[in-house]
Amino acid sequence: MRELEPEARPRAVRKPRGILVPLWLGYVFLYLPILIVVIMSFNASENLFVWKGFSLRWYPELFADEKIMQGLGNTLIVATGATAIATVLGTLLAYGIQHYTRGGLIRAFAIAPAILPDLLLGIGLLTLFSLASVTLGLHSVILAHGVFATAFVTAIVLARMANLDPSLEEASRDLGAGAVRTFMRVTLPQLAPGIVAGALLAFTLSIDEFVIAFFTTAPTQPTLPIVIYSMVRFGVTPEVNALASILLLVSVVTVIAAQRLTRLTGTTR
Repeated sequence: MRELEPEARPRAVRKPRGILVPLWLGYVFLYLPILIVVIMSFNASENLFVWKGFSLRWYPELFADEKIMQGLGNTLIVATGATAIATVLGTLLAYGIQHYTRGGLIRAFAIAPAILPDLLLGIGLLTLFSLASVTLGLHSVILAHGVFATAFVTAIVLARMANLDPSLEEASRDLGAGAVRTFMRVTLPQLAPGIVAGALLAFTLSIDEFVIAFFTTAPTQPTLPIVIYSMVRFGVTPEVNALASILLLVSVVTVIAAQRLTRLTGTTR
């Protein structure tokens, strides 16, 4: 083939040098405070604004704090229970929406708790529990967290189902398998990456959630975010920095794992 003349060759588009400045400023604004918290969690000084050297002192003291450990235990119980509820209900809800409904109205109602303000959802659930004469405690927080976490699991599983091959289910039924057996043997294995990703996201959101838990828990059974709030009202302590660093690590690892799994939802049929 004849080479193009120099005048006919496409010219490389030069990007303005300063176009990335707002991007990097945004990253600095978002992540610099988090980086400072992590660095100060290794500060040997009790004064948060004075660096006296590297130390792991605050991490053992963190695990020796009874209030924090109680809050951590309550949070793990709530997150585990809410994740179990949201995973089962979200998967079944996504399956029903994909196979037995048309239009986007029901889909929008199923995902609505994920976009509703936490304040509105917390007040609504508190009112519901009061009308139903349900005593507040960890069980009420589990149910409350299960409500909004179900919406996230539903959205992720729906995205996964949009890329499944429906002919596999049709072939299973043609071979004599019932609806339940087809779901368990054909559909569920294909949905597994999306289900696990939704469960990991639900677990992470439940650990960090404060507003809904504040309205739906009992004063004697606070979750970890509520314990942290009660501590920072009188000033941030080094233990809080250490706790925030651990939560950050858990959240980052969980989100990365969920992202890796949800990459499978983008595969073509």
